[in-house]
Amino acid sequence: MAVPETRVDLTETELAAWRGLLRVHTALVKALDAELAAAHDLPLSSYEVLITLESAPDRKRRMAELADSVLLSRSGMTRLVDRLEREGLLVRDTCTDDGRGCFAVLTEKGAELLERARPTHLEGVRERFLVHFSEDELRRFASAWERVLPGAASAD
Repeated sequence: MAVPETRVDLTETELAAWRGLLRVHTALVKALDAELAAAHDLPLSSYEVLITLESAPDRKRRMAELADSVLLSRSGMTRLVDRLEREGLLVRDTCTDDGRGCFAVLTEKGAELLERARPTHLEGVRERFLVHFSEDELRRFASAWERVLPGAASAD
């Protein structure tokens, strides 16, 4: 019985799709981060934490859930939350259900900064990404992301 040949290299189309995704993502993140930092002294990673907290019930989330939602390691999230807490943009609150865990809670100062930064970020997303695609193409992107990672395109 013959063993099926294992394909090692990506096809030209596969490589173009993969490299394109990586390059576009990297360029967009760098540009959006630079815009937020210049206009609001707010890195994109901090913006993501604040926007995630804003949409959470009572504007708070467990640290582990927050790390998962913004794609940071737990240690990376802890360092970022330390900085945001020093800046008064969020506070930590102990979890009464579980003495080991804690919540990150958006402060009014954090909400105000987020409100000022949101138009800058959304305009950057529109100008640098969304404007290049039709509504139908955007729906297809969202559908494709869901096939790769269920929940990736959800608003949560």
